[in-house]
Amino acid sequence: MKRLLLPVASLSLVAAGFGAGIAVSATADERAAAEAPVTVTRQALAEVPGPKGAPNRTLGLSRVVVMPGAKLASHHHPGSQLGYVAEGVLTYTVETGRAKLMKGPGDAPTLVKVIKPGDTVRVRPGHWLIEEQGEVHHARNAGEVPIVIYIATLLKTGEPAAIPD
Repeated sequence: MKRLLLPVASLSLVAAGFGAGIAVSATADERAAAEAPVTVTRQALAEVPGPKGAPNRTLGLSRVVVMPGAKLASHHHPGSQLGYVAEGVLTYTVETGRAKLMKGPGDAPTLVKVIKPGDTVRVRPGHWLIEEQGEVHHARNAGEVPIVIYIATLLKTGEPAAIPD
């Protein structure tokens, strides 16, 4: 898996003394864990360059994991993207353009909400987002469990999956 975005924050562990001179210290492993960045990872599962009917585009399927506390900085996509939340709850905000929050199976979906600039929604398991080219958004994991998102993309061939804004 490769890292998708930069870590949100660096944590530091501070040793402190309590009571009658009792020192509390951390092991090297505990310090390393406390200083480890909060991450977002993206794993490519399948990809087809130039599928029939979509020249100069690449059809892709990915699995994204957003760890607790991680943030996805403002970005947009060079094409269309569907994001299905399988686990956890994603806090998602549209900055420009519009996205659609959906639920239900793909062959009989239900529109939950059209997300307009300034709107923030919580995308729960079984809900999915439709993002169009150029729509700018950011997201975060405000929960305590990892978020797992399956993403289908139809992007311009050779472009990155996400472009920072």
